[in-house]
Amino acid sequence: MNVITSNKIDIVKAETSKITSVDFDNLAFGLVFTDHMFLCDFKDGKWQKPQIMPYQAMSIEPSARVFHYGQAVFEGMKAYKDENDKVFLFRPDQNFERINKSSVRMAIPEFPKEYFFEGLETLLNLDKDWIKSGIDNSLYLRPFVIATEPAISASPANEYRFMIICSPAKAYYNEPVRVLFAEKYSRCADGGVGFAKAAGNYGAQFYPTNLAQKEGFQQIIWTDASTHDYLEEAGTMNIFFRIGDKLITAPNNDRILDGVTRKSVIQLAEDLGIECEVRRVSVTEIKEASRNGSLKEIFGAGTAAVISPVSAFGHNCEVFEIVENENSYAKLFKSTLLNIQHNLAEDKHGWRHEVI
Repeated sequence: MNVITSNKIDIVKAETSKITSVDFDNLAFGLVFTDHMFLCDFKDGKWQKPQIMPYQAMSIEPSARVFHYGQAVFEGMKAYKDENDKVFLFRPDQNFERINKSSVRMAIPEFPKEYFFEGLETLLNLDKDWIKSGIDNSLYLRPFVIATEPAISASPANEYRFMIICSPAKAYYNEPVRVLFAEKYSRCADGGVGFAKAAGNYGAQFYPTNLAQKEGFQQIIWTDASTHDYLEEAGTMNIFFRIGDKLITAPNNDRILDGVTRKSVIQLAEDLGIECEVRRVSVTEIKEASRNGSLKEIFGAGTAAVISPVSAFGHNCEVFEIVENENSYAKLFKSTLLNIQHNLAEDKHGWRHEVI
């Protein structure tokens, strides 16, 4: 192996690449990983020197606190390559801020900004060939932190591991999705960790989502835990509703993830002259809008999904079909976002971060 030592990161390069065995035209999301990974351990009260090494299995004790008390947070990001072989990240400062916000809520030490960006850029330069150009192509990046201290007493860990792994990606959803409005189960409650990208938030969704899938729905739109009267976010996406020509989305609170794509769509709506209200959205309002024909679109927004149209929603044993709109906001926002991300359009807000 080629070992490189720098003042910032110790790097061990893979002897050979796996890239020749990958069919980039037929990728299942999140199953294929690049040649290298980034890691940095927290010990003795501080983050140690970061490392990059070949992607590999790692040894961890059965008593590691992450297995027992769920101290784990993560992020979702993407890297893009334009036709000139330049690589870009999209608003990575937002992901850095959010993973540390999530960490604080889970009693995990915050990660240094210098390590985060140096690690990302070094890793992307090593695995640059895994990033394919073209609108439907990207490299999905998964930064995450887990508690590694081998101890099972019920308290925060004293040792952690921060990692970044990378997976080449195509479109997350190829077709519009059918969603079920939650009536019984809740994603999270007031005062909880819903705003954090904590691993347990997603694990707790799987069972009710499995039940929804048995009824023919791919995702759940979660409602408030107290009354189940107000719509909040979907399983892997923030959610938008179009009534007439007006866009509506729920406000951030301690139950809703502060989505990077969500806030980008809100800004793009302002740029495009589309009225966007950030307010509570009731189940009753959306059902009535569907009945009277004023509900034009529902779509999700997220890093993996980008913009995902909803073709139908279910609630209280009723199913409401949504006719595809010729003047689709979802298509407009998706193409606008992708063009910015792939360096095909002006980036007047400075969202693109070029990897040098």
